[in-house]
Amino acid sequence: MNQSATKKTSKMVIVLNKIKTYFSKPQNIILLLFGIVLTFTTVAPIVAIVEDTFKIHPGTIDAHLTGKASGYSVANYVDLFTSKLARTNLWTPLLNTVLLAVFTCLISILFGGLFAFLITRTNLKCKKYLSSIFIFPYIMPQWTLAVVWQNVFNSNVVTGTSNGLLASLFNITMPKWWCLGLFPSAVVLGLHYAPFAYILIGGIFRNMDANLEEAATILDTPKWKTMFRITLPMVKPAILSTILLVFGSAMGSYPVPHYLGLTTLSTKYISMNSKYTGEASILAIIMMIFGVAILLMNQMSLKSRKNYTTVTGKSGQISKINLGKIGKYLIAVILIVITFFTSIFPILSFALETFLPNPGDYSFLYTMDPSALTTKWWLTDNNGAGALYGQPGILHNPLIWRAFKGTMLVAVCCALIAGTIGTLIGYAVSKNRRSKWANYVNGVAFLPYLMPSLAVGAAFFILFSNDKINLFNTYTLLIIAGVIKYIPFASRSALNSMLQLSGEIEEAAIIQDIPWYKRMLRIIIPIQKSSIINGYMLPFMTCLRELSLFLLLCTQGFILSTTLDYFDEMGLYAFSSAINLILIVTILIFNTLVNKLTGASLDEGIGGK
Repeated sequence: MNQSATKKTSKMVIVLNKIKTYFSKPQNIILLLFGIVLTFTTVAPIVAIVEDTFKIHPGTIDAHLTGKASGYSVANYVDLFTSKLARTNLWTPLLNTVLLAVFTCLISILFGGLFAFLITRTNLKCKKYLSSIFIFPYIMPQWTLAVVWQNVFNSNVVTGTSNGLLASLFNITMPKWWCLGLFPSAVVLGLHYAPFAYILIGGIFRNMDANLEEAATILDTPKWKTMFRITLPMVKPAILSTILLVFGSAMGSYPVPHYLGLTTLSTKYISMNSKYTGEASILAIIMMIFGVAILLMNQMSLKSRKNYTTVTGKSGQISKINLGKIGKYLIAVILIVITFFTSIFPILSFALETFLPNPGDYSFLYTMDPSALTTKWWLTDNNGAGALYGQPGILHNPLIWRAFKGTMLVAVCCALIAGTIGTLIGYAVSKNRRSKWANYVNGVAFLPYLMPSLAVGAAFFILFSNDKINLFNTYTLLIIAGVIKYIPFASRSALNSMLQLSGEIEEAAIIQDIPWYKRMLRIIIPIQKSSIINGYMLPFMTCLRELSLFLLLCTQGFILSTTLDYFDEMGLYAFSSAINLILIVTILIFNTLVNKLTGASLDEGIGGK
């Protein structure tokens, strides 16, 4: 009996020692804590939105179909998939969404990939300028190019709106398919996400082993065969990563289809949410499923990637393709013109809109008379005459500046919290990279990024706007949603940098009995300063220009993006243009400051020299 008690005691001591040893390592505590927190914050909204698809909502279509005011039913599924409105409410938006995501991927990869090839592998001129300016469309709000597209191509004859620049100045009327629908939406989103492809593909082109192509040259392989058999397969991982990032983002894009008149799952969700609440939640679930499917496809592709070994040739500098004396200047000029219209023209266009007496009316350009412009949209104080439809001018408008302060508050809080959590997760996962629990935490942290922003916003709206927990229209809810959505930026940035850090550095500090927080603050963070700062700046920049995620979570006047949408609906386009301008200038100022202070930039190391 005593022997049995002794054995039990010794086993308990061993278990307690193992637990003590486990929790003596900070990375294990971090993984356990954030594993539990992220499981709840990621899984709970998904569970809430799945439950919402079965719930009967008073005053909506499911209550009418079931004749009940509460409870659960499959009526939402039956009605959405089989009713006469199934084509309008589900199948057409679903087809449009998939086509939009596919064409966006194609355009971004072709344009961004070609640009990356020209910058890294040819003797093109003006590389530094082109490399810097090319990332502007991604830095700017997603809807920027959509609004510019309207300002340039819309016409009263085709779109029923005021004439754009082409119709006003040259009487050129573009066809409807060019002004509205799938084509302009895909082009605008493709241009917006092309910097993704440029950064990812350009990085591989830049760092590609010269042995591979030199070996092919020595073996007298034709250039076209080298390109298709060696160069493009090497770029395949970057292309797959671009598809992973762009497809999910395009699936959940709300502003671009909204402005350019394309019915997608996201725009249909917004229109159905009040009367078809349960069915709208099913649309959000469908968007989430696509995000998870893309992740699984990417995981499968990782298992089948090819490795290359050279059989001859020496390592050397990759030879640049000669575009010819005229070609290197001609192509540079063409790219400068294209990037002017995608990067600089939007800023000029929004600025001009705020000085037009009637935004969208460009007739003054016929006479080029500056006196035809007005400062009323900016400087009107009390608006006693009611010229601005009851609104004070932009500089005196409390709604706009309250929203600006709110935007900065949410962006700073999201950046600080998401950046810190992401850095800690990246550190902990890099220390336990072979652990299944570490891989789980890493996967759960990255999952929200693959889910369309509108679907994530819808899930948080359902979870936190009910009788039990009502955080609707509070900065707390915006910060919670933003943090969960943007943790992947920081965690991936930190993980990639931590994996490059030798474990011996921290081990030396442990031997000298230096506490963990000092090791982080004095050793690890200073060494990986650039990557960690990026982990804070990416959530900050993205949060400033976010609309899809926050659209359902607050009303106008809370943040700038939802306030812009409010002024657009009111028809005060000068105000919405001013908000666009304020957002773009704010983002560019902070981006420039970070570049100057840290030397880090999105296009760093690709070849823009």
